[in-house]
Amino acid sequence: MVDISAKAVTDRVAIAEGHVAMAPQTLAMVLAGDAKKGDVLAAARIAGIMGAKRTHELIPLCHPLPISKIALDIEPDRKKSRINVRATVNVTGKTGVEMEALTAVTVACLTIYDMVKATERGMRIEGIRLLEKRGGKSGHYRVEE
Repeated sequence: MVDISAKAVTDRVAIAEGHVAMAPQTLAMVLAGDAKKGDVLAAARIAGIMGAKRTHELIPLCHPLPISKIALDIEPDRKKSRINVRATVNVTGKTGVEMEALTAVTVACLTIYDMVKATERGMRIEGIRLLEKRGGKSGHYRVEE
């Protein structure tokens, strides 16, 4: 692991996003609450939070962090027939939370796929990326659209 002992403790925030593209009828089933495994969006939200908390166990050389906030916004997009996932993770610490935000999005998207794969195996998990990070020595980053 990288030695962060000399780094300053600062407030740090990372925001990541991704989406699961699916057929319109699959999206309708999810939104109606008719998935056989239960409430897809609620399960995905909890899974994303759990994933962020366990990032250091999944990604080699990641530091365990005292995360102070994990928020997952999971929104259907009927026009594009997909479910958008956005994670915001905060910490006051010596290293950033980009990996935690990206892991939260990835695990939430995988959970959506898992819960409805019996209906549609051709779903696509797409667009997982870091949107923004603030805090620390490297400062502020925001993706340019």
